[in-house]
Amino acid sequence: MDESEIVRRLEELRTEHRDLDTAIDALRETGSADQLQLARLKKRKLRLRDEIAVFEDQLVPDIIA
Repeated sequence: MDESEIVRRLEELRTEHRDLDTAIDALRETGSADQLQLARLKKRKLRLRDEIAVFEDQLVPDIIA
């Protein structure tokens, strides 16, 4: 994967992460939030955060100190 593909993928992942934030907030506001659905959304959000971190690490060059 070259740098432009990584940047594009990061943008997609960040957008999905924000969308999950919105979905989670909407479920909470309804008051009758399905706890299982809420847990699944939170778990997906954590996986996205981890995937974002992996791609961000690929963009940062290793520096030997």
